[in-house]
Amino acid sequence: MTINKYFDNAATSFPKPASVAEYISKYLTESGGTYGRSAYPRVLESSETVEKVREKLAEKTGTAKPENITFTPNATAAINTVLFGLNLHDCHVLISPLEHNAVMRPLFEICRRSNVSFDILPHGPDGLIEVTKIKGAIKPSTRLVIINHQSNVNGLIQPLSEIKREAGEIPVLADLAQSLGHTDIFLDSWDIDFAAFTGHKGLLGPTGTGGLYCKDPGKISPLIYGGTGSRSESFEMPSFTPDKFEAGTPNIAGIYGLLGSLENYPEPAHSNEDFLELIDEISRIEKVKVLRSKDAQLQGHLFSITHEQHSCSRIAAELYSQYGIEVRSGLHCAPLAHKTLGTFPSGAVRFAPSPTHTKENFRYLYEAIRNICK
Repeated sequence: MTINKYFDNAATSFPKPASVAEYISKYLTESGGTYGRSAYPRVLESSETVEKVREKLAEKTGTAKPENITFTPNATAAINTVLFGLNLHDCHVLISPLEHNAVMRPLFEICRRSNVSFDILPHGPDGLIEVTKIKGAIKPSTRLVIINHQSNVNGLIQPLSEIKREAGEIPVLADLAQSLGHTDIFLDSWDIDFAAFTGHKGLLGPTGTGGLYCKDPGKISPLIYGGTGSRSESFEMPSFTPDKFEAGTPNIAGIYGLLGSLENYPEPAHSNEDFLELIDEISRIEKVKVLRSKDAQLQGHLFSITHEQHSCSRIAAELYSQYGIEVRSGLHCAPLAHKTLGTFPSGAVRFAPSPTHTKENFRYLYEAIRNICK
């Protein structure tokens, strides 16, 4: 039996479906062509493929308006587009307690430049937002609520629909980097205003692919300006989407690869019950603390651990040297989350399986952790 020892899928997924490389190769060696810049068959094929992926992403994110999804290199670029495109100044922002630096760094810069302040929403010890206290946290100057849908540290999934209902008319920006591909998303019915996502994690696509969803694209300005292949007679960016936010030639090869994963997504080799059982078993190892959602119904597909005596870097190093298991230790680009969970500055060891992991793989992981931590 082959053991899948790669448990760092929260950073980037591996292995990808074989079709990802096949579709990329097809574009590079056969299809070619740019996107939306000409009308000969090679370009039409590439353009049709890009639009096909856009439609599939609309289905995955639960929106009936694929034109409101624009391609970006990653979730970070999408988040920056919203934060800087809203032209926030002299106002207040509310954030979740488990935000990634993809949000914190651009937000910090906006606060420095434009007299913007932020507060962390009321929450429980695992970072779950206390929905009934949201209205009390809103100020007259609050202009945006930012929610990390699934934490990249303890896997907690925030109740986006309930949060948006309490936020009312205040726009909500959802970071779907960890949840999309693992969790059902319903942007339209949840009434989410903005959402950022990536293609290389839960969707199993290549790096350099991602996207931005805007319920009302007119509310934000572009982050990048340039050629779009449309309205070329004007120096102004087109006002319609997706062109408004897609200056320059997109990562067409990567988008082909993303189509490869979307059309050939593997059936999970383990159940959610198998995964939760793994977490429960690890939590019973002496001196090990598991960072997870208190409510198993809100547990996403990753978790982290700390040990009373061993550093996270030592555990990660021994997992690899003794068992070949690949994980990430440290702060996971999310110091705010670790401060919330009480693991700053030492961090934790994170485990993020993929659909290809089996129950036997989980048993191998458990035994390795138990032997190292005993």
